[in-house]
Amino acid sequence: MKTIKFYEKLLNEIEADIEIVIVVAKNFDQRFCDAEKELLQEAGFSGDQDETCLLAERRKLFVGADSIKSADIRSAAANAVRALEGKGYRIAKMGAYMNHPSCTATLRAQAEGLLLGGYRFEKYKSKHSDKHLHKVRISLEEYNGFALDIPAAQRAVDKAIVSAEATNFVRDIVNTAPDDCIPETMAEIARDLTRQHKLGVEILGPEEMEREGMNALLAVARASRHEPRLIHLSYTPENPVATVSLVGKGLTYDSGGLSLKPADYMVTMKADKSGGSAVLGILKAVAELHLPVEVHGFVGAVENMIGGDAYKPDDVLRAKNGKTIEVRNTDAEGRLVLADVLCYAQEKVRADYLFDMATLTGACVVGVGQYTTGVMGFAPEPAQRVLYAANTLAGEMATKLDFNRFLRKTLKSEIADICNISNTRYGGAITAGMFLGEFIDEHHRERWAHLDIAGPAFVEHPWGENPHGASGAGVRTIVRLLEKLARGDEHK
Repeated sequence: MKTIKFYEKLLNEIEADIEIVIVVAKNFDQRFCDAEKELLQEAGFSGDQDETCLLAERRKLFVGADSIKSADIRSAAANAVRALEGKGYRIAKMGAYMNHPSCTATLRAQAEGLLLGGYRFEKYKSKHSDKHLHKVRISLEEYNGFALDIPAAQRAVDKAIVSAEATNFVRDIVNTAPDDCIPETMAEIARDLTRQHKLGVEILGPEEMEREGMNALLAVARASRHEPRLIHLSYTPENPVATVSLVGKGLTYDSGGLSLKPADYMVTMKADKSGGSAVLGILKAVAELHLPVEVHGFVGAVENMIGGDAYKPDDVLRAKNGKTIEVRNTDAEGRLVLADVLCYAQEKVRADYLFDMATLTGACVVGVGQYTTGVMGFAPEPAQRVLYAANTLAGEMATKLDFNRFLRKTLKSEIADICNISNTRYGGAITAGMFLGEFIDEHHRERWAHLDIAGPAFVEHPWGENPHGASGAGVRTIVRLLEKLARGDEHK
């Protein structure tokens, strides 16, 4: 879907091919005539969350939502757009949905859901259908009868467009085939962003990284014919209220290296660049929102392949901060890349907050499921900011995973400072996070949180507002976190 727009008109004053109606908490007494109730009953529509029913003769699509809460409305709106795919309707209209007269959070979620649900990735399709929704027009006519604050409603829709389009921008990058999105491609995407927005950019190649002592990252990249890139994007407004650094894992493809992945585990490994792609999308959104927060994005763009020059189990690597790492598994490569990029980011910017995002471990998916981000760190406040932004504001699920001193011992090496994997199969997401903690300096120790997005970053089956493929995980969470920080709000 191309656009959504807020109209200062009643529903019956807006022209459209079809109307979308969200049935909230199975309340069939609001906005329904008796004939519609009978037709829905005959069709077996119960109003369950995300259930849809098209009454073509009425030119209406009904979709269920369990509540008027943002998460439910976002998902319902997305599934409504998805249900109209291929039906030939080009323009839809719908009322506004709010859970309080002075709060536009649900309206923003509604608008986000429409754009997120209308996402399609057709780059590699030889045939393209035009039978999909192009526009949705949102009326000031509100579901509960609230009188809308028009400027506030328009701001909510505008912010939704920015965050949803940034998410879809990231989805496009992640969904792109690995031979079409190599490290240099990600660097070029960053350069394009600087041409479109007021962003600074610095790109490091292998020679510069070698001078920086980034030997862990370079080892991972060694067997690939595509040279690595370290990308530094910066957004620097006047008089910022805070400075935030974002670090993303940008493995444009991960074969596992010499610790080769099984064939079925290698499929979808184009998604290993999700963290780095999210960083690019967040910088895009921050620039468009003109937030008074200085934001730096660092991406380690690397391809992990096999070959005569591949790094090996038993190798010992020296990271940028001088720590030595015993390699026990070359498929634990993301943490090696992040180790050097984290060191570089902290050296370049003394931030108030430091967040890294990575599809780091399958263990996180096993532990908390494929819909949830694992959040880790040494201090409660940065992690709590992420959890509140994800679960309460953005509609992305996240949970805290705690470090402990006993798991730290499983990373012990007899010949180096640390191993790149633990000596136990249990707690793998946490030990990976604790490994990264070894590369956090004293200033950032209480300011850092690690987000393992391995579960939600790439989905094989549509769920909520997420289609098959890349979800853009983490973009909305961090954007909402930065918006909250810009307002000076206390963390929850």
